[in-house]
Amino acid sequence: MNNLVSLSSLFVNKIFRIPDYQRGYAWQISQLTDFWEDLKNLTDNRYHYTGMLSLKKLKPQEYESWTEEKWLMEVDPSIEAYHIVDGQQRLTTFIILVNAVISKAISEKIEYLNNSSLEDIKTKYIVEYQKPHKILKAYKFGYEKDNPSFQFLRYSILGEESPSALQETFYTLNLEQAKCFFDNKVAELYKVGGVKALEVLFSKLVNKLQFNIHNIDDDFDVFVAFETMNNRGKSLSNLEILKNRLIYLTTIFPEDVLDINEKQQMRFNINDTWREIYYQLGRNKKHPLNDDEYLKNHWIIYFAYSRNKGDDYINFLLNRMFTANSVYGIKSGFDFDTQPYDDTYSDDNLTSDYVDDAFDDILYPNEITNYIKSIKDIAKHWYDSYFPYESSTLSEEEKIWIDRLNRIGIGYFRPLVTVVLSKRQTTTITERIELFKAIERFIFILFRLGNINYSYHSSEFYKAARNIYLNSVNISEVTDTLNKYSTEDTEYAIKQFAARIKKRFDSGDGYYGWNAIKYFLYEYEFSLAERNGITKISWELFSKSERDKVSVEHILPQDSSKEYWQTHFHDYLPDRVKVLSGALGNLLPLRQSVNSSLQNDSFDDKKHPTNSGRSGYENGSHSEIEVSKIDIWNAKAIYNRSVHLLKFMQARWNFILPDEAFNELVFISFVSEDE
Repeated sequence: MNNLVSLSSLFVNKIFRIPDYQRGYAWQISQLTDFWEDLKNLTDNRYHYTGMLSLKKLKPQEYESWTEEKWLMEVDPSIEAYHIVDGQQRLTTFIILVNAVISKAISEKIEYLNNSSLEDIKTKYIVEYQKPHKILKAYKFGYEKDNPSFQFLRYSILGEESPSALQETFYTLNLEQAKCFFDNKVAELYKVGGVKALEVLFSKLVNKLQFNIHNIDDDFDVFVAFETMNNRGKSLSNLEILKNRLIYLTTIFPEDVLDINEKQQMRFNINDTWREIYYQLGRNKKHPLNDDEYLKNHWIIYFAYSRNKGDDYINFLLNRMFTANSVYGIKSGFDFDTQPYDDTYSDDNLTSDYVDDAFDDILYPNEITNYIKSIKDIAKHWYDSYFPYESSTLSEEEKIWIDRLNRIGIGYFRPLVTVVLSKRQTTTITERIELFKAIERFIFILFRLGNINYSYHSSEFYKAARNIYLNSVNISEVTDTLNKYSTEDTEYAIKQFAARIKKRFDSGDGYYGWNAIKYFLYEYEFSLAERNGITKISWELFSKSERDKVSVEHILPQDSSKEYWQTHFHDYLPDRVKVLSGALGNLLPLRQSVNSSLQNDSFDDKKHPTNSGRSGYENGSHSEIEVSKIDIWNAKAIYNRSVHLLKFMQARWNFILPDEAFNELVFISFVSEDE
């Protein structure tokens, strides 16, 4: 099978399965679009080389667990079974598109395509039923049975009736997306060209795409081929490579270390672990989580942290910890650069946290077992750190504080938060909340006010995450350290903030240009909501972009040419009116989208709009309602509200501004001086 072959030839007397060490379906819209365009633009007199397929022919003992397919292989001994080592993305895409063509033809009551019946086409490429009763069936392409994609492909993609609820994962989302993509493309094609267009498409698909077939015989070569291969436009993730590596290692342990039954169980456990990880990563369909980000952060929690290179984690896992040499007792040393890194308010002095003595030369099976247990167990807490309101175990107050951390930008604290969530059985709600509060205060003061380098103290709190995981430090100790740093660095942060605010006023933005203005105003809004007995308000309002004309409005508009503003600010020169417009007290979070033509209205019209299509301040957010109770919006009102909001800032984040710093941050002290 070294010559170029078409898919029509490839699927003669063969059954294909995606083995357990393979990743799931990873193609996104860009790869699907390329595939579709290549096919659509292919002329009748040309072929398209689609690449190499690496296949491993299976021995009978290797497919004896394929219970559903046994009848077909017994009826026709010429049928051979293969594992797809390289090429599953392309073949899966092919099957999904073939099924889309068949489904469209069935819906249009078309019985034949290119003189072949739909039943024959489906039998060859999708599923064959034993006649006459059609009770037994054999899918020609699919996953090994313990893969969540196995059932999802059959029931959600290929249309078999589902016996129960299907587990969705990071990868099943991609399968579903591909099905929708091709269903839509085929429907559009049929609408324009009818049955002829379907026949042309199908002919190109099965006859014009050409593959070079590479047969792999040796198990070692199978794993090496998988680990080094690159699929078109979609590289393997490190998490996918690690799964393959761990499964491979289970196959090479000597039998006096790991017997055949233990090897099978460990392989099952690895598959079960990765199934759970990809389930957690894909739980939120709109925002699936990155698999390599999870792998790296679990490495920080489980092993240690080095701040030298972004790929240290995978080099450690694949080149030092989980290697064939380690199984044979010759672990390679892995030398991290230990030069200290020193930059004031950037990060503490760093050295490698790795201790070579922590690992001996031999990799034992229990090291793999302990590792996969940890990376599996932590996954659900990793998900909760992103989507706290979906959790059934977190308290309401915990959800509020974790949500805050996501809104302010949790940064390098996510491993710490994840570990703390995993310690629910040994910590109290109060301890966890106090830690979340301390993290949020640290981020607000040092990063949002002080604009200190976002890696400041990162290694220390990465290490704290690991120490909490190992039960070698109490949560309260970490909380105290965070609060200590926040308090000690407040003075520096305030000076930096005041200097940056001045630059923003010089450029014309004022507080409107502060990158945390939406977060700050949301927190003020939240405080008003709590005072009114309401604790659930929408962050979406504050997080939308300016182009949506929502979130933050200048009460005194930047264009203050209308009569109301001319009357109430006639004592100030235009440059000072511009400063007043950018003052903290002049910024207001809006409840809903506002037409840009209304943003320059008078204060009275903003409170009680004459335009019936828009709600006024009096019917808006808690902040709007508070402002609507002010009779006149003038410089004094802006000054008073600026002072009020700065006092809120001090109370909310527990620091005191000296008088000089307070006046610098109000920035419009000239209003008070002019009285």
